[in-house]
Amino acid sequence: MAFVDELKIFLEAGRGGDGVVRWRHEKYKEFAGPSGGNGGWGGNVVIKAVRDISRLARYAHFTELSAGAGGHGEENSKTGRNGDDLVLELPIGSVIKNIETGDVWELIKEGDSFQILKGGKGGLGNEHFKGSRNTTPTENTEGKIGLSGHFRIELRLIADVGLIGFPNAGKSTLLNELTNAKSKIAPYQFTTLEPHLGDFHGYILADIPGLIEGASEGRGLGHKFLRHIKRTKILLHCISLEEGDFTERHKTVRKELEGYDTELVEKKEIIVLTKTDTVSDKDLEKAKKESKKLNSEVLQVSVLDDSSIKVLREHLLSVLSEE
Repeated sequence: MAFVDELKIFLEAGRGGDGVVRWRHEKYKEFAGPSGGNGGWGGNVVIKAVRDISRLARYAHFTELSAGAGGHGEENSKTGRNGDDLVLELPIGSVIKNIETGDVWELIKEGDSFQILKGGKGGLGNEHFKGSRNTTPTENTEGKIGLSGHFRIELRLIADVGLIGFPNAGKSTLLNELTNAKSKIAPYQFTTLEPHLGDFHGYILADIPGLIEGASEGRGLGHKFLRHIKRTKILLHCISLEEGDFTERHKTVRKELEGYDTELVEKKEIIVLTKTDTVSDKDLEKAKKESKKLNSEVLQVSVLDDSSIKVLREHLLSVLSEE
């Protein structure tokens, strides 16, 4: 199933059931009095947070969804059954916006639940209209239409650490080394098209889709990439040494972050210089000197060097424990 992190959908709460005209039947008296019950409430539309980032894909092929209608009133003054609620299970981190009203709901924790549309009220049966002056009412009313609207749903990942960087910076490989994730890796220039998550000693690491210059203006994956790092606590900025001047690449990424949201550049950043095994010792020494000019912590890592992975792992654990 393809990963889906945004969609538009029309949602409709259920219509209330109609009230009915009914009569009590007694011995020797066919119409002993009104007994028509009220209609039941229409079902509500509810959103609920679940720990499954792929859950949004379940709704990708629907253009509209509706809650159940309320049942019509019944004889003997019985109210009709209430309609079934439509419960949308959405990934933690989802942001739901009613396009018409501008109302917004955010699902931050597993189990968070909100009613976003209320079902229609049931209509009134003829017993409701009984009075001293109207002992045999024949009136009833129809159920009300439930609320409805067009909604935009976006997933913004919530992770402890977001691995960011240009395509082919080694993010997926590093995630696989640090966690039990199985991200796609390849020896050619490409960008991950969907986020991958991994468990790092109880912390969540997310390999965020790759960035290109101009992303803050919508180029490439654009905002699809940038919105996913708004809720990460720490940025693990991966820069490949085999790509040349890493300081310029660092500046480019930071510029894109700031262009999208100035708060992003205020997040804790750890720079990881990857693929150190692909450059000469002279270039490594040069990189060490250049890295001192940056305002962030800098670590050099090669997946072929277990000791460098161990250093990163221990340092990352130490930083996370302080957050």
